[in-house]
Amino acid sequence: MHRLSRALVAAALLLAPATAAAQLGGSPKASISLAADYTSYAAGDRARIDVLLAIEPKWHVNSHQPTYDYLIPTVAEVRLPEGWPPATVDYPPGELEAFAFVDTPISVYSHQVTIASELRIPATWTEPEARVEVSLRYQACNDRSCLPPTTTDAAITLDIGGRGEPTGVVTSDAGAGNAVAGAHRGLVAILLLGLAGGLLLNAMPCVLPVLSLKVMGLVKSAGGGRRGVTVAALATAAGILVSFWALAGAAALAKLAGASVGWGVQFQEPVFVVFLTLVVTLFSLNLWGLFEVPLPARLTGWTSGAGDEGLAGHFTAGLFATLLATPCSAPFLGTAVGFGLSQSPLMIFIVFTAVGCGMALPYFALAIAPRAVGILPKPGPWMDRFRVLMGFFLAAAAVWLLYVLSSQISPERLAFIELSLLALAFFVWLRGSGGGARWATVGVAAALIAALTLAADRDARRPDAAFAGDVEVLIDWVRFDRAEAERLRASGRLVFVDVTADWCFTCKVNERLALETQEVAAVFERAEVVAMKADWTNRDESIGRFLADHGRYGIPFYLLYRPGREPHLFGELITREGVVTVVEEADGALRTAG
Repeated sequence: MHRLSRALVAAALLLAPATAAAQLGGSPKASISLAADYTSYAAGDRARIDVLLAIEPKWHVNSHQPTYDYLIPTVAEVRLPEGWPPATVDYPPGELEAFAFVDTPISVYSHQVTIASELRIPATWTEPEARVEVSLRYQACNDRSCLPPTTTDAAITLDIGGRGEPTGVVTSDAGAGNAVAGAHRGLVAILLLGLAGGLLLNAMPCVLPVLSLKVMGLVKSAGGGRRGVTVAALATAAGILVSFWALAGAAALAKLAGASVGWGVQFQEPVFVVFLTLVVTLFSLNLWGLFEVPLPARLTGWTSGAGDEGLAGHFTAGLFATLLATPCSAPFLGTAVGFGLSQSPLMIFIVFTAVGCGMALPYFALAIAPRAVGILPKPGPWMDRFRVLMGFFLAAAAVWLLYVLSSQISPERLAFIELSLLALAFFVWLRGSGGGARWATVGVAAALIAALTLAADRDARRPDAAFAGDVEVLIDWVRFDRAEAERLRASGRLVFVDVTADWCFTCKVNERLALETQEVAAVFERAEVVAMKADWTNRDESIGRFLADHGRYGIPFYLLYRPGREPHLFGELITREGVVTVVEEADGALRTAG
């Protein structure tokens, strides 16, 4: 019966256009307009052109990925000047709605929809302007019938000569007020996603050791009364926000300089990884009681009421938590950060502030209601044991950082860095035991300088040592080659791309729990999927451009090239069932078409 009902639906949709056209005179029922994200551009810039599709009330069009294969999808074709690289088009998801002519809800667009396209202006372009044309093919339907498919055209002229001002919102000749409201709603949605993603960062494994220490610090702060808890919570929140502003500033400067930007890309620099390893090691030694950092009397007075750690300690904990959070990607985070990094420097700061506020939200809540700290255990001997235990967790973080470093520098250089860490621990112990404090301080400084110097030698880097071909895996991965992937798609093959890095904790979890599983390996084999792995452990501009071309600026990133259709983009957190479903659907569509 189900097949019969689908056949009847197909027949109804095929017959309906002729009847509807006779009754309605073939009115298009939808219009499009174009808007650019900047008033002008420089050669070599990226440009975003939004296609605003305005659909008449009581009508709809099928989404770009219709519920059934026989439904006509909405497709935008962007025509660029000769010699320009092709544009990438990002379609919004459809909304499921029920209609009289179909027995199940189908995916459609209605009212107003924005389809985003991104393009790169060639660096060699010398003309003062460039014309971009867009053709949108769609089929309009109401609750009872459908019109014949139609194509609507629009064009926009880009001024070329220098980067202009951001336009801020999408505009259109018809319904401009609704379009502006839609743009504002879109920005609000992005900021809410950033807030949620930042909040979820607190639950990521990268942050848990520092979060545990923060709990202990807040327990101590409770001894100073409500004021002590409030001050400690606000100092931690300030550390988080300042670190996010620093990340936003670095990202904005890197983008203005033409470098690739993304969430967690600082882990591509061995010097940063070694610096963080040194900090983690020193934190561990401090928690084990091998040394203390005495504060000057003036600073001690200023920080009174903030617990034993003082304002400086709580602020530093906020900075440290953010640094350890950057290799993790929480749900919603990739969408928000990806949007921010594709916009102006001001928008980068706004989005990163939203993410920082999300991560700092528990501390803001504690500052507003400091009595909530009463649910935590009371201070006692358990805190000393807990402190030592957290030192081991931070030491484990140092081991993980050394694993990341092993893919970036030669084994010999890594061994000397590890010896420098061992020397650092020895001299810290020597200084704490009271034996030769002056020489011990010199030894600590020498160990720190030696480790950073060893990491700074660019000639010792390993550009591709992290490719996963040296471990036993279920999937036969090949090295990512964008041109080859697109050639294989054109020849009728499915290609799955995994952009990963050794410093990306979420990537490793996804690989073990979702990708390298019997179910996914089996469906890849049945569908003859070519599995490509792009390693972003070290800086690679081609991978950065690949991510940016698909509107992403962080990893993990997963994409399935599908012949004759737009690639399917997965979310940051994937499941075995999700990957299997998408691959089986794409393989079924290929076999049906063949």
